Amino acid sequence: MSTAEHAHHSNAWPFQEARFLWNDRLKGQLPAKGFVLFETGYGPSGLPHIGTFGEVVRTTMVRRAFEAAVPGIKTRLFTFSDDMDGLRKVPDNVPNKEMVAQHLGKPLTSIPDPFGTHDSFGAHNNARLKAFLDSFGFEYEFKSSTVSYKAGEFDPALRRVLKRYDDVINVILPTLGPERRATYSPFLPLCPKTGVVLQVPIVHRDVAAGTIVYVDESGKKIETPVTGGHCKLQWKCDWAMRWYALGVDYEMSGKDLIDSVRLSSRICTILGGTPPANLTYELFLDAGGQKISKSKGNGLSVDDWLKYAPPESLSLYMYQKPKTAKRLFFDVIPKTVDEYLDFLAKFPGEQDPAKLDNPVWHIHHGKPPHDEVPLTFGLLLNLASVCHAEDPEVMWAYVARYAQGASPATAPLLDKLVKYAVAYYRDFVKPAKTYKKASPAEVAALTDLRDALAGLTVEVTPEALQNTIFEIGKRHAATFPVLRDWFKAQYQILLGQDQGPRMGSFFALYGLKESLALIDRAIKGEDLAA
Repeated sequence: MSTAEHAHHSNAWPFQEARFLWNDRLKGQLPAKGFVLFETGYGPSGLPHIGTFGEVVRTTMVRRAFEAAVPGIKTRLFTFSDDMDGLRKVPDNVPNKEMVAQHLGKPLTSIPDPFGTHDSFGAHNNARLKAFLDSFGFEYEFKSSTVSYKAGEFDPALRRVLKRYDDVINVILPTLGPERRATYSPFLPLCPKTGVVLQVPIVHRDVAAGTIVYVDESGKKIETPVTGGHCKLQWKCDWAMRWYALGVDYEMSGKDLIDSVRLSSRICTILGGTPPANLTYELFLDAGGQKISKSKGNGLSVDDWLKYAPPESLSLYMYQKPKTAKRLFFDVIPKTVDEYLDFLAKFPGEQDPAKLDNPVWHIHHGKPPHDEVPLTFGLLLNLASVCHAEDPEVMWAYVARYAQGASPATAPLLDKLVKYAVAYYRDFVKPAKTYKKASPAEVAALTDLRDALAGLTVEVTPEALQNTIFEIGKRHAATFPVLRDWFKAQYQILLGQDQGPRMGSFFALYGLKESLALIDRAIKGEDLAA
C-alpha cells in the first residue's frame, strides 16, 4: 500500500482532520481557486506566544497529513495578522508607553513603533511574528489585514457584507446587550482626521455606491466608502469576511472561540461562502490549573521551554491530545522529552501503517532524523543531580564511559540533551532537593545492597544491576512491604527527590565504583547535598 492509502486508515488526529477536510468539507473536489487554503490568525497587539506556536505547528501537521493523504493537491498556509485592529490598551511589555497611549484607538499599523525599529508598532510585531515562525522552519505566507484592506483585496467581499447588511446584523444583535445593540454596526470607519477606528452607528447605507454614512463626534454626518481601507469590520464579521474572500478551507481555534466560530460560520454562509473545516482545541493550564493568559503571564513561554528542551519536544507536546486541557508548566518538560526520544527510537523499526501513527512522522513531516540517544533525559537529570553538575563537561565524563564512542561531535542531539539537563537541574531540581536520612532499617537494606553490588561477578549491565536491586528489596520485605517503597527510599536518600529513574540504569551510568561510594556516604549519614 502507498502512503496515501495508509493515510486513509491512520488513527492519528492530523490524518483524521485531513480526511474530514477532503471528504466532508471539499467533497473530494479541488477548490476553484486551485489549491487548499489553511489559515492561522494572530493578534499583533502583543508578541508571539506559545499559543501562536501551537496553532501554527498543529495546522502545519494537518496540512502535511493532507498532502500525504491527497497527493498532487496544492496547499497553502496563510498566517494572517489582524494588524488593522484599533489598539485598546497599552501593553505592559513595551517601552515608551506614554507615546503609545497617545495613539489608542488607531490601527496598530498607524501607531509609531515604541521600539524604534520599524515604521509602526504593527510592523514591529509582525516582524517578530515572522522571525518567530522562521526560526522553527515553518512554511507559510504572511498576510497583513492592513495591506489586504488598503490594496482592495477585500473590496468585493466588503460590498457583499454591505449588500447583506441586515442578514449579517441579525446574526450578531441577539448576542449583544441592549446598549451595544443600539449602536452596533459591522463596519468600523477610520476617522479621516484622527485615524482612530470608530465604533459608531450607521445612519445610511448606499449599496450601489458602496458607502455608509455615520455621525462623527461633532455631530456631523460623514459618508465614506466601505472599500479601500476606509473601513474595517468588527472582528467576528471580519473573520467571516476573510473566510469568504480568501476561500479559507481549514482553520483551527481555541475552545474560548466556539461561539465566535459558530457566528462567523453563519455570516460566511450568508455572504455565499462555505465556512472552513474547524478543529476546536483545548486551552493550556498553568501549574494551578488556571487558563494561561498573556496578560497574567502565567504558564511558560516558548523561550522558557527551549531553555531546557529541544523544539521537537515542544512540537510533541502540541501534538498530543489537542482536544484535552493540559498543564503547561516546567514540570512537564522532562517527561515530554523522554516521550519524544522513545517515539524517535521506535520509528525505524515500525511498519509503514504504524509509522503514520507515530508522532515523530508529524513533527518531522514524514522524515524523522536517525538520531540514536542511548540515555533518557530523566537519567541525565539524575546524573546532573548526583554530580551537582554545573558544567556539561562533568556530565560527559560519565556519559562517554557509559555510551562508548559517543562525544559531543558524534552525538549532537545527546550533547544538546546534556546541556539542557544541566540547565534544568540548576534551575529546578537543585533548589527543590531534600535528602532523607536513612533509618536503621533502611541502612541495613542499603548495606545489603552495597555488599551485593560490590560482589557482582557477572557483567555489570543495567539489567543485572536492576535485578540485584530487586532481590535486595525482596529480602527486606518487612521494611518495604511494597517494593516501590524500596525504590522510593533510594530516590529520597540517594537522589534527594521523591521520584527517579530505573536505579540499575542510573548506577550503570554513574559507574559502579561511584555508586558504591554514594551508598557508603548514605550509610554513614553524610550530607549528600554537599
